[in-house]
Amino acid sequence: MTAGLSSERLQRIDELIQTHYIDTGKLPGALTLVARRGEIAHFSALGNMDAERNTPTEKDTIYRIYSMTKAITTVALMMLYEEGRFQLNDPVYKYLPEWENTEVWVSGEYPDFKTRPQERAMTIRDLLSHQSGLTYGFVDTNAIDRTYQRFARRDMFDGSLSEWSEFLSGIPLMFSPGTAWNYSVATDLCGYLIEVLSGQKFDAFLNERIIEPLGMVDTSFAIPDEKLGRFAANYSPTDDEKIELLDDPKTSDYRKIPKFLSGGGGMVSTASDYYTFLQMLLNGGASNGRRYLSRKTIELMSSNHLPAGKSLAERAVQGMWSEATFGGVGFGLGFSIVLDPAASQLVGSKGQYAWGGAASTAFWIDPLEEVVVVFMTQLMPSNTYPIRRELQALVNAAIDD
Repeated sequence: MTAGLSSERLQRIDELIQTHYIDTGKLPGALTLVARRGEIAHFSALGNMDAERNTPTEKDTIYRIYSMTKAITTVALMMLYEEGRFQLNDPVYKYLPEWENTEVWVSGEYPDFKTRPQERAMTIRDLLSHQSGLTYGFVDTNAIDRTYQRFARRDMFDGSLSEWSEFLSGIPLMFSPGTAWNYSVATDLCGYLIEVLSGQKFDAFLNERIIEPLGMVDTSFAIPDEKLGRFAANYSPTDDEKIELLDDPKTSDYRKIPKFLSGGGGMVSTASDYYTFLQMLLNGGASNGRRYLSRKTIELMSSNHLPAGKSLAERAVQGMWSEATFGGVGFGLGFSIVLDPAASQLVGSKGQYAWGGAASTAFWIDPLEEVVVVFMTQLMPSNTYPIRRELQALVNAAIDD
């Protein structure tokens, strides 16, 4: 028993992952860290981080965290909020003028769009809460998604953040800001806002204000050669529920720092690094005597920012992201927020906040139970298996006080 968590019941996590996922070939390996009240109660490394080379998963294995980058970017931007650099209801064009006259899509395919003016200007809160009208190119539900796909490599993600913002602002929004919720590149735009507001390069700001002070020594936008042996391979599922190599560590694009520093999905990290970051949030914004954010700011970030207390099920434009049901779940500034565990059909606490990454990584923070969980593996897409929901049931079942 550690911090009111049953060691015997936590062992069920390893049994599930090993038996149902690794032994069956569905996952190459996995790393799970569970902490409560600041104590790590369970930290297990299973299977391989690189199946082709038969390299075992270690506790310091480095993973592509994709959209778990968003939480780091959000914290960085809210640091500037605490310095009075902006207000949440400020229009984005106040700092990025190219966004002042972006139109809203009505009909038509690129380049023959029919558009209309925005009902109101996009705000910084719209970016942080994914109510901006932006989208992602890997979804294919309408003409704006397809336009993002069309320019994904050539123009949109092959230059600086300023070049990307200028280009993106010329594509119509999917909807008028504030009228719906849609997961999007909005957090990447927050990364550019950090550059403009701080006068620093995005990665330099993160390193100076978050990564280095917290001692997150393996969190970055690229893998240096000396750490390549700890970098996990990334996989995709096959039709027979096995895996095939998607990104070999030795030839990965992550071996060099990209021109486009993606605040929405570009970082790599370890379970220990990311746990340190999350524990700081659970501690009310402080770690080892240093304050990163105010407790009140974190309370604001972990509140539901969807209008009239609505859930994602009521506000989302399209489909489900990952395997999580959106009933009983809202969205704050950078995280999903549990509004009603019964409506979400998942054991947990009201006020729990979380998110995950495209390669099936995940985290959550339960302020009521003082629980932090980090799960790392590398399988895309993240909705292939319901492992995040299974973990949530197993972790909460281990609470024994």
